[in-house]
Amino acid sequence: MRVSLICGLALFLLTEVVSGGDLLPADRAIEDVVDREIDAQLLKEKIKPAAQADDATIVRRLTLDLVGRIPTQAETREYVDSTDPAKRVKLVERLLNSPGFARHQADSFDAMIMAGGGRESMRDYLAQALREGRPWDRQFREIMAGDESKPETKGSSGFLKSRIKDLDRMTSDVSSVFFGVNVSCAKCHDHPLVHDWKQDHYYGMKSFLSRTIEFGAFVGETDYGTVKFKTVSGAERQAKFMFLTGKVVEVSGGAEPTREQRQELKRRSDEAKKKKTPPPAPSVSARAKLADVALQEGERDYFARSIANRLFARFFGRGLVMPLDQMHSENPSSHPELLAWLARDTISHNYDLKRLIRGLVMSHAYSRSSRWESSTSAPLARMFAVGAVRPLTPQQLATSMWVATTDPNSLPADPGLDPKDSKLEPLADRARGLASAIARPGEEYAIGVSEALLMSNSDRLQDVLAESGDRLVGRLVKIKDRGEQVDLAVRNVLGRAPDAEERKLLADYLAKFEGRGAEGCRRLVWALLSDSEFRFNY
Repeated sequence: MRVSLICGLALFLLTEVVSGGDLLPADRAIEDVVDREIDAQLLKEKIKPAAQADDATIVRRLTLDLVGRIPTQAETREYVDSTDPAKRVKLVERLLNSPGFARHQADSFDAMIMAGGGRESMRDYLAQALREGRPWDRQFREIMAGDESKPETKGSSGFLKSRIKDLDRMTSDVSSVFFGVNVSCAKCHDHPLVHDWKQDHYYGMKSFLSRTIEFGAFVGETDYGTVKFKTVSGAERQAKFMFLTGKVVEVSGGAEPTREQRQELKRRSDEAKKKKTPPPAPSVSARAKLADVALQEGERDYFARSIANRLFARFFGRGLVMPLDQMHSENPSSHPELLAWLARDTISHNYDLKRLIRGLVMSHAYSRSSRWESSTSAPLARMFAVGAVRPLTPQQLATSMWVATTDPNSLPADPGLDPKDSKLEPLADRARGLASAIARPGEEYAIGVSEALLMSNSDRLQDVLAESGDRLVGRLVKIKDRGEQVDLAVRNVLGRAPDAEERKLLADYLAKFEGRGAEGCRRLVWALLSDSEFRFNY
């Protein structure tokens, strides 16, 4: 896309599909399976997909998706000019192995896990886990029952901590985020529309979490916490420790505490908060039991399907199942065999997130143009016939603004010469303050008031539009030819050359600032940053 500057099967069957069926062989490459399944559906519907995007779009899309920023001029030029048939593979590998990958994926996973979690963040823990290449199942175990006194799991309890005062919300969010299942409608009665979900499922999940307590600055766990509920008929029932599949496990525990024992526990918690001491470990962790059963063979399909679906949504603009937390028999996948294969592959390769991401972004389906050139109306989004246009996240947008407004002479001329991105990563850190003023886009994107104010009259933009130092505006002021100024500005911000009409329009605009060169250059760069072509990943 280029915007002109001028203008479920039943639960049993779900398990069966993932476990076997007519899936493609396990030894196929992820990208081959993605393309085979999506193309087969397009052929069946007699839809000719959009062409592959051009090289400038591909390098921009990959750089935004993998490291959370636009490419520099040098990165774009190197990719577009290269005749190496393996250049896309090499670009993906360079980005996957750069520091920006762990940083950006940590931001993305933090947003996914902590959605609605207030100001709590797990970014530091996630960044460390992703740098080390910890598999997703290990991260899940650490989030559910990690020992925060250990350096490698410090911060892992952020998800639980942000929900610790609302056990119902914790129950719903654990089910939604990690298993793609929203069971909240089964709290008061069996789900009225989805026969898969009963009250037993909701309260069964709640039982695994009911022993969670706040213990000073830490998340603790007791050895008790019975969950009881009333059925629609009014009968009281004690919940079993039941996973979403209906699997029941035994979790030992003590009797419910007396009032005096609860007061003693609170006294110890308050004392621990002052001394910053971690809570004592329970004799049996119910949350660890939840992780155990959720990852058992025969029960782990929900966990694997959910992460595969969520990552697919991140890179393709929508999941194979939508909404992402509605995996059930009444809401089948658009491509059930593909989702089943991805889940099986994720399990068999030990939940290796980087491997899954690599496969998704190497597919032809991922690299389709977002332009629909046909005279017919565009196919439904669930067909993946045309690339999705996606608004940048706050951190992507803010980091890209810093990259776009940096003098390209101050950045590496050859991307391969700075594998640690020592010039680029500090820009991502500087962008965090700017990102805090931008609302995270929802499914129905609309520019929020805070972003509109930021782009119209905020002092926060003064640093990126400064004339001195390593800033783009400072470089533009030193150039006397207006055509050269326009060319450099458009290439640096939008990653492409301006066309003839744009060049004339923008040069004429600069001419209005005769004698006020710095002001004209600032306004030019600001206009490019404010344009929708910069705001979206296309």
